[in-house]
This record gives sequence, structure tokens and C-alpha cells, in this order.
Amino acid sequence: MVKKQNSVRINAGVWRSRLLQFPDINGLRPSPERVRQTVFNWLGQDMTSRSCLDIFAGTGVFSFEALSRNAKSVVMVELSKQAAKSLSQNQALLKAENCQILNMDAMQFLAGNQQKFDLIFCDPPYQKQWLDQLLPILGEHLADDGVLYAEAEYKIESNADWKVLKQSKAGNVYYHLLKCL
Repeated sequence: MVKKQNSVRINAGVWRSRLLQFPDINGLRPSPERVRQTVFNWLGQDMTSRSCLDIFAGTGVFSFEALSRNAKSVVMVELSKQAAKSLSQNQALLKAENCQILNMDAMQFLAGNQQKFDLIFCDPPYQKQWLDQLLPILGEHLADDGVLYAEAEYKIESNADWKVLKQSKAGNVYYHLLKCL
């Protein structure tokens, strides 16, 4: 059985309007274009000098969007071999430099990572309580002024560890910009 190919468009920057292909994998859902536009409006359009981590890279559209907007570097972590292969193909297509793709488990990566990031994209699979596991440790991986973008099937509230800077909802998706306290 041949899997169909899907595509997602980069919104802005040097690769504006470029289409990225990704495989039809159960649970792989790219963030809608209007969500990505809103997130990059929140972050500012220019990502110059920012280092980014995409902890559940999936299609990689947030990472490639950040690189398109001059991010200094991006690390994409993706467990699915098929999705990681697609990320590598899109990296080659765009000739994306300063981009590292790691085919590994998110928790395994975080356990061994010493780098601090200016921005972390976190859009984990739904219905698996990933954010419950990740939120207590992701702050350790952020630079002092770093922020976390988190997508979930529920609304995240500010608490003793995280302040919600911005949030919105598109369909059944809640998306948030968080600052570690």
C-alpha cells in the first residue's frame, strides 16, 4: 500500500510559499497555517539569532518557518523514522543549513541535552499526557529570555512554573506561548 503525500506551505521569509511534502502518518497533523501566522506574529517576524528546538518535529513546518525567518539554528527531534526521513528530504530540498535532525525519543533527547534554546516548539501527540511529563523539565532547556510554544487539545493555565504570555484556539487546538518562571 502506497502512502499518500501531503503538503504544507511556509508562510514567510526566504522560503515563503514553498511547499513541504510529508507522509501520511497516523497522528501526524501539521499546525494550521493561520495558527502558524499568529504564532510568528506573537514571536516577531524576524527570528535572527534565535536558536530553536522542535521537540516533536513531525512535518517540521515550525522549524523550517523559523529558519526561513533567519533563525540561527534549529534542532528537530522526531521519533518516527518515516517522518524523520521526510524532514531530511525537505532539509535537502531547501538547502537548509544550521538544521540538525535527530531521529530519537523526545525524553531521551532532553535527558542528554545541555544546550539552552531561545525558543522551543512543543506540539506532542494528543491524548498521551506528554505535556504533563514535559512541562516540568522544558524550562531547564530554555535560555534566560526563552519562550515555549505549546500546542494541546486543552487550555494551559499559568502556574507556579509557567506564565501564559499568549494563547488562542483554532478548532479543537489550543496554542500557547509560555515563559518559564
